[in-house]
Amino acid sequence: MSKIAMTEEIPEREARAFDTDDGRTIFITQRDGAYYAYNNLCPHLQTELEFLENQFLDQDGEYIQCSTHGALFNVETGECISGPCLGENLEKINIKVHSDGGIYIEDSPR
Repeated sequence: MSKIAMTEEIPEREARAFDTDDGRTIFITQRDGAYYAYNNLCPHLQTELEFLENQFLDQDGEYIQCSTHGALFNVETGECISGPCLGENLEKINIKVHSDGGIYIEDSPR
């Protein structure tokens, strides 16, 4: 496991981008004290989701929103619920929150 962030870096109903050791950019968002992480790529055209730094959520902070075509994704599941990639999913990143407040990326099974 590799530490990617601390919980205090990600306010409720906001999201933050982080670069991983393997060169990917992921983002982590918080909803009701739970943390969700996804690869920063829209499944429609494989473009980054945000057009401004750390702007991954819609205006109300309710859904993840792709800035290219406005697709909306469920925060908890990553499923596209509106837009050109309806029914597709963001690539989920497995994370663990430790008691020290650190957020760690779980190693992928080999």
